[in-house]
Amino acid sequence: MIEKSKVEFVTKPRLVDAYGRLIKNVRISITDKCNFRCVYCMPAEGLEWLKKDQILSFEEIERLTRVLVSMGVEQVRLTGGEPTVRKDLPELVRTLSRIKGLHSLSLTTNGYLLKKLAGPLAEAGLTRINVSLDSLVRDRFFQLTRRDSLQQVMEGLEELEKYPSISPIKINAVAMKDFTEAEVAGFALLARRKPYVVRFIEFMPLDADENWDRSKVLTGDEIKAIIEREVMPLVPVPSADPAETSTKYRFADGIGEMGFINPVSHPFCSACDRIRLTAEGMLRTCLFAHIETDLKIIMRSGASDEVLEEAIRRAVWKKEMKHYINDGEAFKRTKRSMSQIGG
Repeated sequence: MIEKSKVEFVTKPRLVDAYGRLIKNVRISITDKCNFRCVYCMPAEGLEWLKKDQILSFEEIERLTRVLVSMGVEQVRLTGGEPTVRKDLPELVRTLSRIKGLHSLSLTTNGYLLKKLAGPLAEAGLTRINVSLDSLVRDRFFQLTRRDSLQQVMEGLEELEKYPSISPIKINAVAMKDFTEAEVAGFALLARRKPYVVRFIEFMPLDADENWDRSKVLTGDEIKAIIEREVMPLVPVPSADPAETSTKYRFADGIGEMGFINPVSHPFCSACDRIRLTAEGMLRTCLFAHIETDLKIIMRSGASDEVLEEAIRRAVWKKEMKHYINDGEAFKRTKRSMSQIGG
């Protein structure tokens, strides 16, 4: 199980970029496959999956995680595609949870398979979870995901509540103008009565169809105003972590929390402590990176951990200063959709 103490197991110099940002958080995509087709993430059809031998094995993921933890990474989030479609996921969680120095092991999922997997994942050592859920209304859920699966997702959330070792349960909703406004009050009322952290994420230019433009962004400030107008005022929740991506609030009479992740209207790049690993082993230092480092080819060439570590350090040193979304022509879209990068 994951060590809960603050005892350090870092055996190497800390992983740091040229701007002095310590890297403590890694998102590891374990598959590019998904059983949904969310409009802001994947095309409706035509996306070819990676072959089995193209994606990292569990042994390669474990090796990379151990190397990263030795350099100060404290948090690992498993993502996809949809990570729950990868066979034997609880076994990977069990293996990673035993790595000393890893303080948090979490999962981002669409929730479709959680009713079956919540128990095995808890038993294996998962500590936190994010469930992507953009609508609480069946037909609108279908409109976004292209799947009629809202009931299964809600049943998965109910199942998660039976396992308090996975905490908190976070629900992530991508906020899009002329769509999400009608959902805001419902999500707020859900957080008010359930032990969930409901977070709205501003729509970013990672949609596979490349239809994003600034006018489609519903900002966190706009959503907060809707909640305070239609539900009740929110009470700020202080955070001691400068790399926290979410501005958090609670209800005076509620159980859960609300959060706002505002990478477009209020970028938090200056405190970013995250890197990403794609399913085929490409290290990305920003969601919008245009340069990737192939760690899979290094591992499969028989290179030592020291060689692997040096490649990671060189890549991280060149981590982008910011994402440039608000900088006009200076912003260049990445050529990958969100499902290919990893959430």
